[in-house]
Amino acid sequence: MPIEFLYFGIVFAIAIILFTVLKRPLHECMLAAFVVLVAITNTWANVGRYIWDAMTEPSLYVIIVFVVSASLLSKTSVIDDCIEIILSIFGRFRGGAGFVAIIGSTYMGSLSGSGPGNVATTGVFTIPAMKNSKFPAHLAANVEAHASTMGNMIPPAGMIAIAFAALDNLYPNTYTMSQFWMLLWGIAIWFVLQRILTMYFMCRYYKVEPMNKTEIPSFRKSIKKGWKAIFLPIIVFVPFFLTSTFDTFFAERLGAGNSAFSNSILLFIPALIVICGIFLSGKETIKKMTPKYMYNEVCKGLKGVVPTSALVMIAYFISNVFADINVEVAIGEYISAFDLPLVALAFILPLFTAILGMLIPGSTQVKIFGGIIISIIAAAGGNPMMAAAMLPCICGAMHGVTPPYCTCVYVAMGIAEAELKPTIQNCIIWIIIHYILSVAMILCLLPVFGLIG
Repeated sequence: MPIEFLYFGIVFAIAIILFTVLKRPLHECMLAAFVVLVAITNTWANVGRYIWDAMTEPSLYVIIVFVVSASLLSKTSVIDDCIEIILSIFGRFRGGAGFVAIIGSTYMGSLSGSGPGNVATTGVFTIPAMKNSKFPAHLAANVEAHASTMGNMIPPAGMIAIAFAALDNLYPNTYTMSQFWMLLWGIAIWFVLQRILTMYFMCRYYKVEPMNKTEIPSFRKSIKKGWKAIFLPIIVFVPFFLTSTFDTFFAERLGAGNSAFSNSILLFIPALIVICGIFLSGKETIKKMTPKYMYNEVCKGLKGVVPTSALVMIAYFISNVFADINVEVAIGEYISAFDLPLVALAFILPLFTAILGMLIPGSTQVKIFGGIIISIIAAAGGNPMMAAAMLPCICGAMHGVTPPYCTCVYVAMGIAEAELKPTIQNCIIWIIIHYILSVAMILCLLPVFGLIG
């Protein structure tokens, strides 16, 4: 076994001990692991370069911008309006409030890119609605938590930029960000259906009833009040759809700059989301959103994003050390030496990331192991673009719900006032079903819109 496994084991062990025993914040744990890793690999001379390369990583700033823009968007009424419309449609069905959680959180995920953020934003509305329609508290928590993990899988999640960076590094100028995003939306459709079906059968098992008719908003009134909110995700979707669909058109005119043009969409989408959200919310919101008010909200948003950004940046530090000492290559060659078939890898790799997700954030996993996973799957005959697109699903989404870290579950459990044991037991069922679908997707057993061979 190569010594590179020992390096990884040391980083993992330090993070576990500091996080679980000493109860230190995860970014502190990873920083300590970075210092120890530099010491045992004797790469002190390169520390400055590790830090500089991390601080100039574009995907780091994508994460910051989208989280901050989500804090501004939460001050508008578009999210509430959209949830009310969904509730007016599905509230009369068995488990109708659960449909609101899944569809509403998927909608929010397309805007915020944050799993825990989804729970906090939509869960305060959907979890009480589910409990009022006889959802057990632990089921309500899991429906919202697993619906909210879609925030890590649907563009414009920051993790997606990291996954694409790994793909582009291995296959430069082969795929564009727009093509990648279209594939991710195609994958998301299957995971939304999976969550809807899982919830449907659980509702039948727990004998969940439709919502009380008096609590279901009028569809006509909801549409009249908030119909403009429906257009927000469409506004986000259209630029990527156009640049992907008409890729040849842009390539002929921009040449090598086409890839940069596609990627630059990320620079203005967050501002576009906020501006449209403000104007779609009406006159009161427009009056409220003064420069001073927005400045204060951005400052509040930055306070919340600092720990996450620090964690991602330090993960880049570690990733840069691993790249210097060829950890990815060594581990990749070691696993490849077993000459495992694609079917075996499709079962093993999501299980591997699920175990990592018990502690290590999905964005960190993608940064450190994304290139390895893509290379191994491609070498076994898998589709490299699909392998990269599945990284947010098997790393980010799983991290949000795999104990003991499972941030999404804890936030939802707090809102639902659910007990820990039944919540975790029910959560494991959701994890297993998500895992099975991930295996099927990696093997390309299901048709997916936007997949390029």
